[in-house]
Amino acid sequence: MSARSKSRKRAVDVLFEAEQRKIDPRTVLRRLVEAPDGEVNPYTTTLVEGVLDHKARIDELIGTYSVGWSLDRMPAVDRTVLRLGVFEILWSEDVPDAVAVDQAVELARSLSTDDSPTFINGLLGRIVELKPMLGESA
Repeated sequence: MSARSKSRKRAVDVLFEAEQRKIDPRTVLRRLVEAPDGEVNPYTTTLVEGVLDHKARIDELIGTYSVGWSLDRMPAVDRTVLRLGVFEILWSEDVPDAVAVDQAVELARSLSTDDSPTFINGLLGRIVELKPMLGESA
């Protein structure tokens, strides 16, 4: 597993834990950094901060383009993986869209239900298609 893949997994863990515990993800991230091993890849921090900085727009896009699923009805893991994927597609210029989608699908495959990879692939694929039209509003 590449360093970036591990960073994505760690970012999903941080965001998921924070949502479940209803605390700020920065608190979870800080706890990890201050832990005895204290090794958190800087890309994990970039991902967590990026999702938080753009969360309202990310959630709006997910809610708009997820057919038949509101954000509240989605499994929490899927919601978290989607947030990370949308962030990478729209705001991570050094990550090709196909890589962002593939990595999100792999995370869903290892962390969620059997149906989740297909759902996540379809929704993120739609975001990639719409990316040129989303422009500055992303």
